[in-house]
Amino acid sequence: MRITISGPPGSGTTSLAKYLVARHGYALISAGEVFRTLAAEHEMDLASFGTLAEKDDSVDRMIDSRQKEIGEARDDIIIEGRLAGHMIDNADIRIWIMASVECRSIRISDREGLDAQTAAELTIEREECEAGRYLNYYGIDIGDLNIYDLVINSEVWGIEETGAIVDAAIAGIR
Repeated sequence: MRITISGPPGSGTTSLAKYLVARHGYALISAGEVFRTLAAEHEMDLASFGTLAEKDDSVDRMIDSRQKEIGEARDDIIIEGRLAGHMIDNADIRIWIMASVECRSIRISDREGLDAQTAAELTIEREECEAGRYLNYYGIDIGDLNIYDLVINSEVWGIEETGAIVDAAIAGIR
């Protein structure tokens, strides 16, 4: 089983991925974690590293290529990242997690120790930067959700309910 989980920052993709790993014992590869690790290694915040990625496409291409290679080669894996649904050609289930900017900004501010307004501004800036890069590099309109099998609003359901929805989808495929 190959499951992709995508969504904007703070939507809950990582929480859902961790839930599924714990529940089903799948492996996990997360583009966001790779991106955050690279940003820290360059001693940059996410917005600044995003700007670097905007100027140097090798950053995104390396992350995306590695995620695609691992995701398509393994079974029983969760591939979590904004482009995962587009990159993993042999995915069994493609999931998009959504929530409002307001909701996501609060989650991000709690996670990153920022005030909600700063988190909202940085989130919007990051999303615009990423959307431009995805369109420029791959011709992907990140706002087009037609490729996804499930679109779930994490503002409506908590992680247990969201996980149960995905568990039902997994059971339906098996």
